[in-house]
Amino acid sequence: MPLENHGIKLMSMGFLLQDDQPVIWRGPMIMRTIQQFISQVLWGDLDYLVVDLPPGTGDAQISLCQTVPLDGGLVVTTPQEASLGVVRKGIEMFKKVNVPILGIVENMSYFTASGGERVEIFGYGGGQDEAARQGVPFLGEIPIFTEIRKGGDSGVPVVAGAPDSIPAEAFIQVANQLKRILD
Repeated sequence: MPLENHGIKLMSMGFLLQDDQPVIWRGPMIMRTIQQFISQVLWGDLDYLVVDLPPGTGDAQISLCQTVPLDGGLVVTTPQEASLGVVRKGIEMFKKVNVPILGIVENMSYFTASGGERVEIFGYGGGQDEAARQGVPFLGEIPIFTEIRKGGDSGVPVVAGAPDSIPAEAFIQVANQLKRILD
């Protein structure tokens, strides 16, 4: 382990469980698993290690902050206030444990209807407004596009399967900005 796809090394609890098996763990098990993923997975040489966490300020986030020195946290939100409330708590948690916020990305920002008009079903600009409020970079909007779902289902990232698409360009923009911040 880890698995590798399109030059990206991946590790997930999902790789270790049966398809319908839930993870019903309390803090100590979560902490132990995060420690094992960081220290016992044979990552080899890495440019970056990205850890995708569930929303909020729970055991996974706290365990990660205690396990490894982090260069920063990338905050992902959707435009609506319900998501932004959780984001604010997450940012506060990272501040309390001295983890800098690298920036905010707004996911599911909009979709393009069949007539070509931009439709913002979850609201508009929440991520950008929150980034300004927090004094952190706004790294971009990720739109809702079928190509993203198809790529996720097939294991082919949209940047590889549809590299000239709007969502691929959005992901590349976010990645390039993160690279500039971290380098």
